Amino acid sequence: MAGETNLDKLLKSMKPRLNEGEFVFCVVQDIVQVNLHDAVFFLREAEGYTVVLNRQVADSLALDYNFVASWITLTVHSALDAVGLTAAFSNALAQNGISCNVVAGYYHDHIFVAVKDGNAAMSVLNRLTV
Repeated sequence: MAGETNLDKLLKSMKPRLNEGEFVFCVVQDIVQVNLHDAVFFLREAEGYTVVLNRQVADSLALDYNFVASWITLTVHSALDAVGLTAAFSNALAQNGISCNVVAGYYHDHIFVAVKDGNAAMSVLNRLTV
């Protein structure tokens, strides 16, 4: 099933969901240090593997991190080639002083904001759906 590409439809049906927990971005040199079932996602970069984990998992592995995030999932099935969705929500968040880090999955977009901004980000995103 193909994802939605129409920006108006995407915004009206994005239904943001605040996932439970606190999440952190860590870097490991050897991906086998982490059980991949515990990872929200991982990405190989030249400097190592960026891994996003629940904060408790990272703490149990004694991994370093400096950003603690809330994780918001846009539950609409957005197409990977949809134009404007990321710009629309990131601009709305920025206008409210909220920084965001975005990851696109096959089905959904995922937004990571500072824990202190999680509820405010949800309010901003929900206002975009009307």
